[in-house]
Amino acid sequence: MTSAYDFTARTLAGEEKSLADYRDNVLLIVNTASRCGFTPQYEGLEKLYEDLHGRGFTVLGFPCNQFGKQEPGGAEVIGEFCSKNYGVSFPMFDKIEVNGDAAHPLYKYLKHEKPGILGTENIKWNFTKFLVNREGAVVARYGSRRDPQSLRQPIEQLL
Repeated sequence: MTSAYDFTARTLAGEEKSLADYRDNVLLIVNTASRCGFTPQYEGLEKLYEDLHGRGFTVLGFPCNQFGKQEPGGAEVIGEFCSKNYGVSFPMFDKIEVNGDAAHPLYKYLKHEKPGILGTENIKWNFTKFLVNREGAVVARYGSRRDPQSLRQPIEQLL
């Protein structure tokens, strides 16, 4: 059986990272962008990470430029922006595509496991969130408008 832990992705530092390194953690996987109206959600994501990381929770950020070209920079620019403006300390990965033929395999899996409204698999916008349990199964999908802090209770139920 496939799980979120079966995938790898390149970090902002350019290293190939196995998501198996996060095994036994509850994950919140988010496609991000630096120039989006939802970009301030980085603050709430970081707060969740800081508060719950010690209990086995991790946020994984995946920058994406597919929505309004709101993530135009390269890895170094993205990393600097996240650190300087939001103090992001959770793992950030290199820019990926989340829709279409070139979508990252992780996102193909996430979308298939938890389709959106009316069964559509495509991601509609930046800051779509997938909640993954300790076994690597996708348990929930949340749209861009869903504030990260409102996810505290569902996350804590999985911890």
